[in-house]
Amino acid sequence: MSRFILLSLLGLSAVSAAPVKNASFQVRPFKVDLSNEVPRMLDLIKNTRLPETPEWPGIGNSYGMDLDVLKSLQNEWLHGYSWQNDQSYINSFHHFTTTIEKQTVHFIHEKSPHPNAIPLILFHGWPGSFLEFLPIVTNLTQSAQLPDGTLVSFDVIIPSLPGFAFSSAPPANWTADDTARIMNTLMVEVLGYDLYAIHGTDWGSAVAWSLYDRFSSHVRASHFAFLPFAPNLADTNITLDALETFEAARAQEWSATGNGYFIEQITEPNTIGLALYDNPVGQLAWVGSKFIIWSDPRQGTPPSVITHNEILRSISLYYLTKSFISAAFMYAQNSAGFKTEYVKAKTDAPMLMSAFKYNVGFWPPEVAAKVGNLVEYKNHDFGGHFPGLDNPPALIEDLRDISLYWNRSSV
Repeated sequence: MSRFILLSLLGLSAVSAAPVKNASFQVRPFKVDLSNEVPRMLDLIKNTRLPETPEWPGIGNSYGMDLDVLKSLQNEWLHGYSWQNDQSYINSFHHFTTTIEKQTVHFIHEKSPHPNAIPLILFHGWPGSFLEFLPIVTNLTQSAQLPDGTLVSFDVIIPSLPGFAFSSAPPANWTADDTARIMNTLMVEVLGYDLYAIHGTDWGSAVAWSLYDRFSSHVRASHFAFLPFAPNLADTNITLDALETFEAARAQEWSATGNGYFIEQITEPNTIGLALYDNPVGQLAWVGSKFIIWSDPRQGTPPSVITHNEILRSISLYYLTKSFISAAFMYAQNSAGFKTEYVKAKTDAPMLMSAFKYNVGFWPPEVAAKVGNLVEYKNHDFGGHFPGLDNPPALIEDLRDISLYWNRSSV
């Protein structure tokens, strides 16, 4: 059964999407309803056997998911977690789908009630989803005053990348550049935003950088928490401070010992995808370990909202939408997606960047400036690979700085 049969198409009240600019596109409101699949998911979770004790005690998560943590999450999934509650929370936002180039594109569109709001599209990566930006949506749509007196608010658009959640799986030869093209169509042709700002992290940064580079007549400002360029600092002569030294070592550690999943999903996404397709606990181990290992060790304490519930919500979404294979396939489709040579974007539009201490990639400002018109760089001592969850206040503050450069752009 197609996962889209599980969606109930409904009209929504309150704030809705902007009028469609091009009548050839239809925007369809919908409400997420995956409840019918939950009992079977819970049965599988309940009947999944895990080892009683670790084969090698004391190694923690040094070699991937820690058994004790996995068993704790499995138990919480059964006895303390409610998909129904999370589904209600997810449906408190305005969801839509449209069809672009025969691809079903799912997106959230939350409009600010304030005039002159900046259109901002946020791109997630793997193993993220639109969920990782939900904690920052309300604050971004509300008007805020910056220290210089500037008032800023955003119309927020959060798409699911092709193959993720409710967006259909793309052709096998689909790349991040193709995604960028249809996302520009979404913003300009479907929603009518001729000028807009972008944010990207993980694979979403590849989509965002492609937009920044190739659609400069529409992208007025960009913000990144990750870059689609291999972070090689060996050939640079850059003096790093203490925080940057830690971040560089963290990125090197990931490159040396943390990229096994990367190789698997580039070379054999079908193998891991089929193995875990109907195995929610297996998906929890494969995906959940990334939320734990790639995040700040202080996760779950303010300002982080990466709790066990947040992890289980994300894995439930992957399993219930049957999107594990198609999401993992993005790696094979973009095997050369992270460039080894730095390329300057063909635009003078401002580029802002935020670094977070426990991310798995690190680009100091001297390196980030090689790929765009870097006008602002902020480095945060708290947070990791999922800043929308790991340090929402910092990401909100940094995104608001887009307004400082919005009217200075040469676009």
